[in-house]
Amino acid sequence: MRKSSSGQNNGGRGGRAGSRQGFRSREDKPAHAGRPPKKSPAKAASKAPRPAAAARGDKPAARTQARPAAEAPRQPTRAQAKAAAQDVLATGVQTLVVEPDEADMRVDRFLVARFPQLAFTHIQRIVRKGELRVDGKRAQPNERLSAGQKVRIPPLKLDQPRPVSRSAAKDQDDRDFLKSVTLYEDKDVLIINKPMGLAVQGGSGTTRHVDGLLECMRDAEGQKPRLVHRLDKDTAGCLVIAKTRFAASTMAKSFRSRTTRKIYWALVAGVPRVRQGRVSTYLAKEGEEGDARMKVARHGDEGASHALTYYAVIDTAAQKLAWLSLKPVTGRTHQLRAHTAHIGHPIVGDPKYFDIENWELPGGIQNKLHLLARRIVIAHPRTGKPIDVTAPLPPHMQQSFNLLGFDTSQYDPIVEAPEE
Repeated sequence: MRKSSSGQNNGGRGGRAGSRQGFRSREDKPAHAGRPPKKSPAKAASKAPRPAAAARGDKPAARTQARPAAEAPRQPTRAQAKAAAQDVLATGVQTLVVEPDEADMRVDRFLVARFPQLAFTHIQRIVRKGELRVDGKRAQPNERLSAGQKVRIPPLKLDQPRPVSRSAAKDQDDRDFLKSVTLYEDKDVLIINKPMGLAVQGGSGTTRHVDGLLECMRDAEGQKPRLVHRLDKDTAGCLVIAKTRFAASTMAKSFRSRTTRKIYWALVAGVPRVRQGRVSTYLAKEGEEGDARMKVARHGDEGASHALTYYAVIDTAAQKLAWLSLKPVTGRTHQLRAHTAHIGHPIVGDPKYFDIENWELPGGIQNKLHLLARRIVIAHPRTGKPIDVTAPLPPHMQQSFNLLGFDTSQYDPIVEAPEE
């Protein structure tokens, strides 16, 4: 018997040497003190024609010394750059250069980070219409960026109000909430137990979501933690968040390379005849953005992506319900929900994919999505050591498991399932 446990790995962080002391210009040399007193004021007057400088009584050395400082790079803070970019966004075309710490980000996520006042659906729309260009070429939503690439942003009329200044009380409430659902946290990584019903990102009619709650955690440069992956609104459980750009880039690669281990628990209708198996299909999105669902497609169909899931039956209840352990190898939208429905055993309480006619819920079980992101194991972005976190059952699933007599301490039979 094996129990999941939360790992504790605090990554080390290298400090920055912020000091720039010990540098002197030529005019700082003692030889300046020996110059004839008449030349110094004249020289100062010729080099400082502005009255404000004369009023300050700047000495020649001080005036000349300021010149090398002016020649040094004066980079605006990230917050200032973002504010300027947001102002331009509403008025005309602009071209953004991808910074090194933004390399390997998806185009749509890049825009979310740069323009938080735009709804994600709005960003997807301009990308889909071909209005966004990367190095002169039409961009795809899932295209990955490289440092130094130029992203052309079209002129847009912002149809959403600018974010108003947040109150200290609101920020504190959000911090308290995030703390109450935190499963793991260090300087780079935050993993929360996302409640069922809380959206991960905003959309049409969605005002409260995880991405919005993270506003309360912005740092001095205006940067806030970033989502590394997503969960459906009604899926509860482990959600990984990066607190730094470095962590976001590193952990995103971990998800793409499939080295991150994810285990989900679900309560499904009926009992699969094959107690342990795999589901391998192509999935494509159908329907409008707000009511889109995934359908099983054929290889080569437009928008079709391969999806692979391993599953195992952990326990059953009178051949009417089954407790499944699910291990998604790929990470497609609604993958587990579509795959369980595809094999004839949709997840209990799923409003999109539950399609068994004349099926009734057993007494005492709530008609809510019974899907939990139970466990996640991911390498720490700095140390490389595994962070192993487990989420508890949400209240409605705990109630169902109690009624059905399921023991959550049982061994997960596919934790070591092959990756391919």
